Amino acid sequence: MSPIAVALPSSGESLSRSDPAVSVVIPLYNEEESIPHLVEAVRAALDGIGRSYEVIVVDDGSRDRSFTLLQEVAAQDPRWVIVRLRRNFGQTAAFAAGFDHARGEVIVTMDADLQNDPKDIPLLLAKIDEGYDIVSGWRKNRQDRFWDRRLPSILANRLISNVTDVRLHDYGCSLKAYRRDVLRHVRLYGELHRFIPALASQVGGAVTEVPVNHHARQYGRSKYGIGRTVRVVLDLITVWFLGGYATRPIHVFGTLGLLSVAGGLAVGLYLTFLKLVLDQDIGGRPLLLLGVLLVMIGVQLITMGLLGEMIIRTYHESQDKPIYFIRTVVRHTPEPVADATADATARGLVPR
Repeated sequence: MSPIAVALPSSGESLSRSDPAVSVVIPLYNEEESIPHLVEAVRAALDGIGRSYEVIVVDDGSRDRSFTLLQEVAAQDPRWVIVRLRRNFGQTAAFAAGFDHARGEVIVTMDADLQNDPKDIPLLLAKIDEGYDIVSGWRKNRQDRFWDRRLPSILANRLISNVTDVRLHDYGCSLKAYRRDVLRHVRLYGELHRFIPALASQVGGAVTEVPVNHHARQYGRSKYGIGRTVRVVLDLITVWFLGGYATRPIHVFGTLGLLSVAGGLAVGLYLTFLKLVLDQDIGGRPLLLLGVLLVMIGVQLITMGLLGEMIIRTYHESQDKPIYFIRTVVRHTPEPVADATADATARGLVPR
């Protein structure tokens, strides 16, 4: 028996009555040892929540028997949907694929290595029910080595919180819950999956966090390396720019350009004073080259800002991209007021 193919609506379509209330998205890469235990743990946690659900496992190009095992799970339980990518695209792409196929009103994400505990999913859903749009897990008692995993994570979380102004203790925890209508406005590229709460907050999502369990890895090996630190910093710059200046790039490039031009002009005025007033030779001074260089760099930065403005306007206008996001609209339609003469006529006060 082959896995059941389900026709899925696009992100812009409304939910139908047959759609599940909760979608759990799990990216996976070479986790054949974890899959039986993962399936058992997820079923035990979700069967008791009292809501309809689906589990979307995204096989990110696994080279072991992961996909074969997942096929067997989907054949036995139609609530499990398996999305197999053609190759290993990375965790961000796997999350994006899962979001595109999710049909639930609430979307929960978690890792497949069982370090996240599925028993914590009801905690996230309870917070969503309180009115929050994004609920992030906080691995308060993290079961990882301190120097190579926990310490870099602590420093990174503080840096990300300060730059994005979304205060979370644990950006790296994959156990999170989102309202579907908030995720619909989030586009993922590169390796931005760890910044989803910040990206969702930019479109007006209310963010909170709850402490969750964390277990040491029991099967397989970690897919993360030291190179992740560099990628986090580069992605953070991208999130900072997109959050503050995506619709007004001239403000950042223009500001830097004006400062550079001002510095170059100040150097030029100082050298002019030395030449005309103090009669000193300025031809061989490195300061002269610095002044000219600052002016040239400033002009280039301002030009980049203007080009960025043209590009961003073309992007928004050609694709009809919104520059704002509405949470809800409340409109009370007043009762129609009957014509006074007609009302009086109906009551016999005015001759017909």
